Amino acid sequence: MAEDPSGQPAGSQSAGTRQITVRVADERDVEALARLRRAWTEERAGRPVSDAGFEAAFAQWARVEQPRRTFWLAEIGSDRAGWTPIGSINVVEIVPMPRPGTRAGKVGQVGNAFVLEAFADRGVPRALLQAVVDHARDRRYRRLILAPTARSTTFYRRAGFRPAGETLLVLEPGPE
Repeated sequence: MAEDPSGQPAGSQSAGTRQITVRVADERDVEALARLRRAWTEERAGRPVSDAGFEAAFAQWARVEQPRRTFWLAEIGSDRAGWTPIGSINVVEIVPMPRPGTRAGKVGQVGNAFVLEAFADRGVPRALLQAVVDHARDRRYRRLILAPTARSTTFYRRAGFRPAGETLLVLEPGPE
């Protein structure tokens, strides 16, 4: 892993004797990502959410999504003591249908960003988002899009995201 000017691995910052690092997640991280997703849900609900089949459903979903979705995992720890997941974010790669007279290119849809509350003010959300922005540049995405929560809108605006209009419509087709 490359080092930043302080001598720490790129994407890392110190938290006392422990480091916070951000890395691309892989299939070995599915359980950690599921735990973070459960924590996100329970934090918003303000209580534990009973769902015995959630972890298996998440693992199945992750297998299907893996070819088009990249996850990043923020962790705190050290190689000696081990690493504890504290946040994640993902981006779905979308390849829009070409149109005459327009520039072709991929779009990234950012989603499911979450950092444990104890680490939210330690630069972890910014580090996760920077990993996504770097990925978008490397993959030559035309743009990144997201649908932020009311609580996270200010964060994304400070990071350079801007409103893209009011054209999002939703339909929940349900049974007839």
